[in-house]
Formats: sequence, C-alpha cells, structure tokens
Amino acid sequence: MGLRIYLDGKFVDEPDAKVSVFDHGFLYGDGVFEGIRAYHNSVFRLKDHVDRLYDSAKAINLEIPISKEEMSNVIVDTCRQNELKDAYIRAVVSRGKGDLGLDPKKCNIATVVCIASSITLYPDETYTNGLTVITVPTRRNGPEGVNPRIKSLNYLNNIMAKIEANIAGVPEAILLNQEGYVAECTGDNIFMVKNGVLKTPAIHLGMLEGVTRNEVIKLAKKNGIPVEETTFTRYDLFVADEVFLTGTAAELIPVTRIDGRVIGDGKPGPVFATLLGEFRELVKEPEGPEAVIFG
Repeated sequence: MGLRIYLDGKFVDEPDAKVSVFDHGFLYGDGVFEGIRAYHNSVFRLKDHVDRLYDSAKAINLEIPISKEEMSNVIVDTCRQNELKDAYIRAVVSRGKGDLGLDPKKCNIATVVCIASSITLYPDETYTNGLTVITVPTRRNGPEGVNPRIKSLNYLNNIMAKIEANIAGVPEAILLNQEGYVAECTGDNIFMVKNGVLKTPAIHLGMLEGVTRNEVIKLAKKNGIPVEETTFTRYDLFVADEVFLTGTAAELIPVTRIDGRVIGDGKPGPVFATLLGEFRELVKEPEGPEAVIFG
C-alpha cells in the first residue's frame, strides 16, 4: 500500500497526488517548504517549523490559503493517515497553477502538499567514524538574490554544490558565502569547536536558520558550553578541535576530514558526543498536545 498524501484539502493515494504542469512550483521553483521530523508519536518543534514556513512564504509574497493552526493539523494528520509515529515530513506550498509566464499574479491560489514517510539517515558508522567533506567552488546565494533564509523550492544552488560533492565522492559539501566565509552545507548547518568554544556561522552570513541548529545552541548553553555565532573561514575549520553538522534529517553528525585535512584527532569529539546525547534525549520529550500524532 502506498502513502497517503495531503493535497489541497484532502488526502489522496500516492498515485493520485498530482499537480498541474502549469504549477509555478514545477515551472519556476516558486514556493516554499519545510522538512520536519516526528519522534516517538510527536512532531518535533511543530510550531517552529510552521512559523518558518509562513515566514518564508511572507518573504516571497506568497499567501498560504490555510491558517497556521490548520497547517499544523495537516502535518499531524498526514502522519496519522500513514500510521507513522516516527517520520520525516515534507510540507510544501507552491504558488499554484498559472500560465507559462513568470507573473505570480496569474496564479489564483497556492498549492499545498504534505508528505510523511520513513527517513533514511546517514549510515550508522558515519556517526562513529565521521564524514569526509569538501568545500566547493559554488558559493552560497547572497541575501540580495534568493535569500538563503527563505526555505524556497528553488534549491539549485544547493544541488550544484551537491553535484560537486558527488563528483568528489564525498557525502556533503561546505559552501562559502560571497566574501569567502563559511556559510553552511548543502542540507545542514555547520559547527566547529576550538578550545572548548562552540562556534557556528551567524545568520547574516547567508544561511538557513535551522531548527536543529537553534536547539543545539540551547543545549550547549544548558551544558555550560560557550557558544559564538560568528564568522570563520576554511582555515578555522582545518585547525578546529571538532566539526559537526546539524539538520532535521541528519540530527548531529561529526566531520573528521575536510579538504584532505584531518580534523582534531580524526575522531568525533567530546562536545559532539555530549550534544548528540542531549539531543536524542530531547526528542523523546513529548511536544504539546497539538503535536501528538496518536492519543
């Protein structure tokens, strides 16, 4: 039996989940989305994800035709429809059906889709041994273009970097911003540790404000680990004691080699281990009643 997909007000079987070829999401990448996790019968940080979805929509002047409360219900109900207590959820809002022209005014109403399925993480051994990553020539979009804080359907910038990672035979790539500072990876935020201080790029450097990123910052402060949201370069990563990535799908994953340089002692470090353990305990805590899938 296939998945049940939410599509514009109703649930349909996966083969029937179709949008028009004139949809601006398909034609132009004109829309926004969220990747969300459900753990242990509860959608993790549902409000934060929904708020970010609506902020992204507002930034591109896209009116979502349902309220935040209704969107939250759609996300939870999609898990219920597929009998998933643990899931990866994709909420998508496109500009909707228009014509072959660019003008968004030709799109009468946005298309809303929600998909819930199982999640494929990095292999278990990468959490023990760490990732090998590279920095790539592709630079992160600048805020004057498609601002990286908008989680838009136009992911070509990320995909170009991912292609370079694939060609190099590594699972992930680091993007620098236009000034040469570290921004983020193709699908994850990045952290480094130096002399006991946890550092991550500041939001204004050109990156998505990750929900997992923000939770890790809170957990670090809770555990007495100093945190700086700042600027740094490839050099700082090369000489770091630890580097790790964060994201909805990956959670926290260590990096042990960057551009041929071994990071620290070549093994996941103690700050990473502490924060991963804290995060995995955090996701066991039930969210509010609006986020509970069953019961």
